[in-house]
Amino acid sequence: MTAALRVNDRYQVHGLDRNFAMIQATRSRLLAKDIYGKVTASRLVGNELPLVDGLVNLLLVEDSQGIDRPEMLRVLAPGGVLLTKTPTGWNRQIRQRPDDIDDWTHYLHDASGNAVAHDSQVGPPRHLQWIGGPRWSRHHDRMASMSAMVSGGGRLYYIMDEGSRVSIQLPPKWRLIARDAFNGTILWKQPLTDWHSHLWPLKSGPTQLARRLVTAGPHVYVTLGLKSPLTILDGATGHRLRDLPDSIGTEELLVDRGLVFAMVNDGDSALLKYNVQLNLGDQARVAKDFEWNRLPRRIVAWNPATGKRLWQVTSRIAPLTLVAGPKRVYFHDSVNIVAIDRTTGKPAWQAAGPVKTKINFNFGPKLVLYRDIVLFAGGDRTMRALDSASGRLLWTAPHDQSGYKSPEDLLVSGNLVWSAPTTRTKDTGVFTGRDPRTGKIIKKFAPNVDTYWFHHRCYIAKATDRFLLPSRTGIEFVDPQKESWTIHHWVRGGCLYGIMPCNGLLYAPPHNCACYPEAKLYGLNVLAPATPSRRAPQPLSDEQRLLKGPAFDALQTLESHTNNSADWPTYRHDRGRSGSTPVAVSPTLSRAWQAQFKGRLTSVVIAAGRLFVAEIDRHTLHALDSNTGRRLWSRTVGGRIDSPPTIAGPRVLFGSNDGLIHCLRASDGELGWTFHAAPTDRRLPSFEQLESAWPVHGSVLVRNGQVYAVSGRSTYLDGGLRMLRLDARTGYKISETLMNDRDPKTGKNQQTTLQTLQMPVGLPDILSSSSNRVFMRSQEFSLDGERLAMGPHSGDPSVQGSVQKGEAAHLFAPMGFLDATYFHRAYWVYGRSFAGGHAGYYQAGKFTPSGRLLVTDGERIFGFGRKPQYYRWTTTIEHQLFAAATGAAEQARSSSQEQLSRKNARRGTSSMIQVPKASSLNPKGRELTLEAWVRAEKKSGVVVARGGPAQGFALIIVNSKPRFLVRTAGQLTIAAGPANITRRWTHLAGQLDKDGRMRLFVNGKPVASAKAAGPLTSDPAQAMGIGGDDISAVGTYRSPYTLTGQIDDVRLYFGSVTPQEISIHHDRPDTTATATAKLVLSYDFDDGEATDRSPSKVNGLLSGVKSIKAPRGKAMSFVGRPSRQGGSFVKPIWTTDVPLLVRAMVKAGPNLFIAGPPDLVDEEESFRLLVGGKDTIQKKLARQDAALQGSEGGLLRAISAADGKTIGEFQLDGLPSWDGMAAARGRLFLSTTDARVISLRPKVTPKP
Repeated sequence: MTAALRVNDRYQVHGLDRNFAMIQATRSRLLAKDIYGKVTASRLVGNELPLVDGLVNLLLVEDSQGIDRPEMLRVLAPGGVLLTKTPTGWNRQIRQRPDDIDDWTHYLHDASGNAVAHDSQVGPPRHLQWIGGPRWSRHHDRMASMSAMVSGGGRLYYIMDEGSRVSIQLPPKWRLIARDAFNGTILWKQPLTDWHSHLWPLKSGPTQLARRLVTAGPHVYVTLGLKSPLTILDGATGHRLRDLPDSIGTEELLVDRGLVFAMVNDGDSALLKYNVQLNLGDQARVAKDFEWNRLPRRIVAWNPATGKRLWQVTSRIAPLTLVAGPKRVYFHDSVNIVAIDRTTGKPAWQAAGPVKTKINFNFGPKLVLYRDIVLFAGGDRTMRALDSASGRLLWTAPHDQSGYKSPEDLLVSGNLVWSAPTTRTKDTGVFTGRDPRTGKIIKKFAPNVDTYWFHHRCYIAKATDRFLLPSRTGIEFVDPQKESWTIHHWVRGGCLYGIMPCNGLLYAPPHNCACYPEAKLYGLNVLAPATPSRRAPQPLSDEQRLLKGPAFDALQTLESHTNNSADWPTYRHDRGRSGSTPVAVSPTLSRAWQAQFKGRLTSVVIAAGRLFVAEIDRHTLHALDSNTGRRLWSRTVGGRIDSPPTIAGPRVLFGSNDGLIHCLRASDGELGWTFHAAPTDRRLPSFEQLESAWPVHGSVLVRNGQVYAVSGRSTYLDGGLRMLRLDARTGYKISETLMNDRDPKTGKNQQTTLQTLQMPVGLPDILSSSSNRVFMRSQEFSLDGERLAMGPHSGDPSVQGSVQKGEAAHLFAPMGFLDATYFHRAYWVYGRSFAGGHAGYYQAGKFTPSGRLLVTDGERIFGFGRKPQYYRWTTTIEHQLFAAATGAAEQARSSSQEQLSRKNARRGTSSMIQVPKASSLNPKGRELTLEAWVRAEKKSGVVVARGGPAQGFALIIVNSKPRFLVRTAGQLTIAAGPANITRRWTHLAGQLDKDGRMRLFVNGKPVASAKAAGPLTSDPAQAMGIGGDDISAVGTYRSPYTLTGQIDDVRLYFGSVTPQEISIHHDRPDTTATATAKLVLSYDFDDGEATDRSPSKVNGLLSGVKSIKAPRGKAMSFVGRPSRQGGSFVKPIWTTDVPLLVRAMVKAGPNLFIAGPPDLVDEEESFRLLVGGKDTIQKKLARQDAALQGSEGGLLRAISAADGKTIGEFQLDGLPSWDGMAAARGRLFLSTTDARVISLRPKVTPKP
């Protein structure tokens, strides 16, 4: 029956039974039918079903096997059906949809324009409900990959570009996709005939695209192309029901109370005139040249049941302003707010409503209908409320700037109208809630968390009746009742669209963000709040977690001998994941054998004459004779095996995505033992299959007879990650270390340790090991499995990316070893660190060997990666093959405290001095005085700055005039001096007293004063910068606001410094004495370094600065902002261009082998042709796209490791799997994307 339940591809089926023999028999039958993976079976243990809440559409119970009815109902999705067998037939029960969850049928929730769900179950995310693909959005610098998303009737619909992630230049593949909203099962896909240009620049919208998709009842309403008619689809099947007449040109649509309303443009959209022009900079051009044209459109009303057009009205209609209510339809006509009768289209009233003069495509005014009130905000910093029946003005009030490169927010939640300044880092985030009828302020509160705020993500905030949901950095849950903020920097929505709260869940589409790269979730994540029923079941005991198999006793007697050095016994050959073997392979090869499989394959491992490979989605590990390809045995388990096993003598050890670690006997595949690495059995849909909430990578680490593995998906979800050590012989647990959202030292939320866009590692990966450490991405562990230093090293991305030296350097993949996407902001690193953020993701490659793929023989690194000039923010990327010495460049650091070598200025980073954070420099509640001598060569720049948009202080120069800035609790106060001080040495001092009084001194004399709210109320999240403010600005200037000139004698005092003492410090620069104040920082630069002469001993870090002679000893010279050019300090031994995009690489003896599809496109040249509008390049790009799918086979090249010259070539009739090549005993082995394993041996030349 289990197999029969899968009627078509829209079904996933999972069978449960307590009898393990029956489970094994079922798996065999499903494999024979070639449906295993979509249909699976596993053993039932305990009295709880191994599924997350609200997941199942149909639960069919032939035998309850001890599971009670409440437990059965727990796993049913709303509307799900429970069928239980009885002696007389089948009993049917439906789980009713809860009253306290909501749909989200339009871009702005519903036809009212109020982006607020009436859903009281949505809450701060603590659990994963399901995850789907793709892993990443296509590209950060161009058109967002998701245009629209809605949900209704238990289904999810969205428009997504499924085009290649390898290059944004390749053709788009826009599709309308339907999934089950509660379990993510893909129901159907519909291709779009055309869509807006995928090369449209970042942060530019077009936001209107999100209003082309609506669901209502059982139907979907959509335009299946940019100039296609408005089409009604069957939501369950995607079948086309009808096109509405006179609807070609629909730009926005609403469905409300049985009617369809659309805004139709009979002319050509201005968007059709777009053609890409600039690699970087199109964003500014689009903002200048593209805007709403203010030409008339039609509002059309239809009866969707008949397709009959009811009425139409022609008018100017401002983007995003069309809303509908029970009696009227409302919109803005560029001058007035207009109401028309919904049944006839006749005018009802109009009222003035100012709007921005220029409306770009990333913006749109906000018009909200709430009960009998119309609310409007047009971008002019004012919101107004009108009576919906008459248009009478009720009130006006300030409207804060919110969102970022997006529409602004106007939300009515909890019967209050909410507004908050959230756009910029420096904004206060203070939420103001007003009575919707009177405008009176009812509630006002600031963020109660001390964290780093980025600019608001490039989309609007949304809300529920309980929570406001801005995305200032990640996703913030703001509870107005408690006046509290809960941050989640480790998850965010997709650009343009954002997030969607409904169905009791939080939907976060794929992004292309580089912030917090080793902690932030990827993919389409659907997240659930903490509830009593979602708490993990009682963890299994260690005895329950270990299952001994038939081969357990026999394996105890077998000697665990060391694998032959000519073998390839684990992922990437060894525990360091080197990808290299000392045993040579001939550069001239011929095919020895190939074996055909049915499913997607892992890479291979080879030991003792056997080759092991897993069919990932069929959950099956195969053993083959490595000499002949003959199949020896197969073993199917309960979840995906995503990477090859590790062979330790007679044992085959591997993990699986059902949360288990397995030990098999290598000779026959018989089970030795399994250990439940997951704390218990609880499964969820993951990339279209059921998996554990705590999966385990297939490739486990084996060292000194111990198995190391990590279970889990994120430190922030489902209780976190677990590092396990098991005895390889017995499976007995040696240790288990929990890594959750708590800092193990302080017990506080781990997010308190983040620094700007850097965060501790929070995602698992295949483990690696060096002489005395274990690694998970960049995270270090002791051999006892305990986390060592938790990152980040620095909040400055250039410092974070430069910490690469030291014995902890290792080969790792910040975005995961198994990420095969060529995501444009990802690459592998041989070092210790990876930096996040727009200015961070390229930093590691400047300081240490990096690339798409790396291998190392211990002395040299070989890689295929971006050319040095592309280690910067760039859209185009070209690659090269290279060799470099193992280890970081001379200019790299061994710690964030270490000075950089100044033989060369750091490329792509600011000229400045960074002062590390230290407890002795905490200014919270302190009186303070900041002094410095400066000789500015240009009119503006930072002298000294500490802090950011929430807390901080700074001495800066603006248009040749000095200023002292203080920001406390987000409020900025400025004391501005009148004097021109450029091109001469000047002594500056800024002073903040305990009562908030500020004074600015120039050359020992007070020149300006101001009154701040008081001393700083917390320690700023940002460190101090001298000569620049490289993270986020204290003031209104744009970071890094670097200074060109010289600085000397920087001092910071806590306590009272008198005006007389400041005057003495000017007259006698060598004097630092004060009567009562404490000197906490003092740099005289006389030793050519930033050595702290104060008791604090906080030495500064020099970046691109030069020690020079000064009137008194030495000073530091600053050269201002760096060039935007890329570059790397890594000095290659050799480089060479190769005509393929490398997907697999190994080093075998003196030779390097690379394999992949042909590289047919030079991205720089193709981009120039795209700019020129040359159609010929489109054919070449389409050919490249097809080649990435295997249309032209692949190429295998042998390269001399000594000089990079090609010494052999072999044409492949398929593409290698990602990182899917191994070398053993003089042969090469490849797994391919078309499910083959190929063995290549030295080519034998016939004797003459």
